[in-house]
Order: sequence, then C-alpha cells, then structure tokens
Amino acid sequence: MMRAVRLAALAVLVGAAGCGGGGQRLSTSALPAAPALLHLSSPAFVNGARLAPQYTCDGAGEEPEVRVGTVPAGARELVAVVTDPDAPGGTFVHLTRYGIPPRATSVSTGGLEGRTSTGGDGWTPPCPPKGDKAHHYIWSVYVLREPTGLAGGASPPAVTGALAAHGVLARGTLTALYGR
Repeated sequence: MMRAVRLAALAVLVGAAGCGGGGQRLSTSALPAAPALLHLSSPAFVNGARLAPQYTCDGAGEEPEVRVGTVPAGARELVAVVTDPDAPGGTFVHLTRYGIPPRATSVSTGGLEGRTSTGGDGWTPPCPPKGDKAHHYIWSVYVLREPTGLAGGASPPAVTGALAAHGVLARGTLTALYGR
C-alpha cells in the first residue's frame, strides 16, 4: 500500500515537471474520481460547446462563471481545477482555487488561488496554439469532507495531493472547447 502511494505521488511529480517558465503541468491521472456526481453549469457556455473569445487570450481573458449544484451533506470545502489535457507537453493547469466554502453557489470567486502552469496565481485564459484542433478546457470541482489547509499559491501537485488526502465526496465537470 505505501509503495503504491509513493508511486502515485512520483507519477504526479513527474507529470507536473515538464513545463518551461517555472510552471507545472499535471498527469492526466492526477485528478481523483469521486463516489458522487456534482452538477455544474455556466452562464458563459454550455457543456461541450465553444468558449466565447472574451474568456480567452483572443479577448479580455475573463474567467467564466461556473455554478455549483446541490453539495452533499458533510462537505467542508470546495476545490476547483481547470485543465487543458490537449496542451502540447502535457495537461496545462489554467486555475486552482481551494478553500471555497461548501455553501458557495459559484466557484469563480472566493477561496484561495494556487499556481497555474504559467507559474502565476489565478485564472490563466485559454490560448491554444494557432492551427491546433479545438482544445478541451475542463472545469473539475471537488467536494471535500475535510478542509485542505492549503495556503494561497499552492502548486498544482500540492492541490491534487490535498484532494486525495482529504476525502472527495463528489466531483463535477464542465467542458468548453476553444481553438484558434
């Protein structure tokens, strides 16, 4: 059991190490599954549809609002992670936000922001290479049974490690597409 945990941690670190500029990427298997589903929606886009340019590097780069449905009883914290698994070089992290109160109706504000694959904190708008097929931008929201205790500016591997360590009650995903 301990060897499996060490191997999983090593896989996360190796998958997160391949980014220039000091940022980190994630292995596609770094984000955990959950026993229950959480409904997510957005006034900015429909699941599986194209993201409007205003939310990307081709526009103002605004962070789209993502709303949360009914959170299971026993929830202590929400965590949001936005990834692009189609990015060259591995899964690109566009947002990590944690410490979101379980009664929040949106994960687009509140809580603390961690680092992205650019090495900065907060929202990094989608900006896929010109000519690539449309990339998938996946909002994953986790409901935890225990608070992560993370300080602002945590790395993507620290955030995914906290997910695994603090008991995921539910997970919801919402996907937008964008190509240039």
